[in-house]
Parts: sequence; C-alpha cells; structure tokens
Amino acid sequence: MSAPAQIPSLPASRRRTAAHAGAGTRLHWWALALPALAFGLLLLLLAGSGEAHAAAPDASGLLQVSRQLLRAVG
Repeated sequence: MSAPAQIPSLPASRRRTAAHAGAGTRLHWWALALPALAFGLLLLLLAGSGEAHAAAPDASGLLQVSRQLLRAVG
C-alpha cells in the first residue's frame, strides 16, 4: 500500500508574482526588425521577377505586386 503523495503549493505571495511575471516582458529590437526585413526582401524578390515571363511593359514589378496586394486585401 502506498502513501498518498502531497504536492507542495506555493504561498499566496509567490503565486501572485509568478502569475504576473511575464506582464513586463519587452521584445528585443530584432524580434520586430527581422520579420520586417524578411518581408521587404521577399517583396523585392517578387518585384524583380518581372523579367522572368510575360510582364506588362508599362508597370514596374513593385507596382504590380502592390496592386496585387491591394486587390487581395481589399
């Protein structure tokens, strides 16, 4: 026969601080800069692919991509 296991609980003061410990966490600068940089590079990559096939001669690649994005969003 085994004895009942007793799980120690935190005191009330430590429970409150543990629950609110993540509230003051700040992001590093690169946590916002890297996704923005990746998005910009991918957008430039798409804009530069105008020479690949059947591109309209009057509009630039970046203009075409921005129009497509606006159509998709709006």
